[in-house]
Amino acid sequence: MKWMKFRIKTITEAEDVIVSTLYDIGLEGAQIEDKVPLTTAEKEQMFVDILPDGPADDGIAYLSFFVEEKENGLLEVAGEDKTSEQLLAEIREELSGLQEFMDIGEGTVSVDETEDIDWINNWKQYFHQFTIDDILVIPSWEEAEPENEGRLVLHIDPGTAFGTGMHDTTQLCIRALRKYITKDTVLLDVGTGSGILAILSLMFGAKKAIGTDLDICAVDAVRENKEANGIPEDSFELLIGNIITDKEVQDQVGYECYDIVVANILAEVLVPLTPVIVHQLKKGGIYITSGIIDDKEETVAAAVRAAGLTVLDIQHQGEWVSVVARKE
Repeated sequence: MKWMKFRIKTITEAEDVIVSTLYDIGLEGAQIEDKVPLTTAEKEQMFVDILPDGPADDGIAYLSFFVEEKENGLLEVAGEDKTSEQLLAEIREELSGLQEFMDIGEGTVSVDETEDIDWINNWKQYFHQFTIDDILVIPSWEEAEPENEGRLVLHIDPGTAFGTGMHDTTQLCIRALRKYITKDTVLLDVGTGSGILAILSLMFGAKKAIGTDLDICAVDAVRENKEANGIPEDSFELLIGNIITDKEVQDQVGYECYDIVVANILAEVLVPLTPVIVHQLKKGGIYITSGIIDDKEETVAAAVRAAGLTVLDIQHQGEWVSVVARKE
């Protein structure tokens, strides 16, 4: 399919107002480009631990709206067919109205036709089957290569939720899980994403898994990956919410009922998570953490010890670290 892209040059302070205003005329899903530094909350929902320094915020923002172009060249917006010229005129009229009572910067609009892209599935060209020790991780659109015969097969499609198993931190967690899981293991996976760690834990023999995540995208990803790997519905439950700050989520997850808690998250999140999650662990339970860049190893280890846990093992892979501890 073809898309028309309407790109507005504005200022960061006007982003929300413009997005809301144009939503009212049928434009949805704005792509926002600016140099505003990420907030702490945004960083907590990202997988990277250390972000590269970006350019200084210059106050300029670009808002892009994409509208599907039909075969007859018309654009369907809010159920109505319009030409690109008509829609452009409407956008300019709305921006002109905003300029009467607030600063929106230049407020200029450019229009381009994009190439034919499947926005949801385009990422698949970058994800191919690979191995982690004796595990073959393979997406649904590929067939297993002959040399991988006999491996434990994990079918994983991350979609819009994080988690393919390619990252060093995920592999550190997988190896730790394999070491500690038994047939009686009840596991909690904090920040489950695609569900890869919980699903593999069940494949390793765990009895039950609970996952939590902040991102609603995890719901579909977990459901699809459970189905792809034949995981029974009642053996892996997903809860959406912030277990660090939300008492209701903590209560739903339950207290002192997990043999293993695994958290492959940012070091900055692991520090406040640890004194909370210790209450979910059984006595003797294992706490597996990763997502820790090497120079933050002692920060996480100290938080683990401060929560009353005993550090059992610290493993490294590349620049990343996994800290494993036990609740005494």
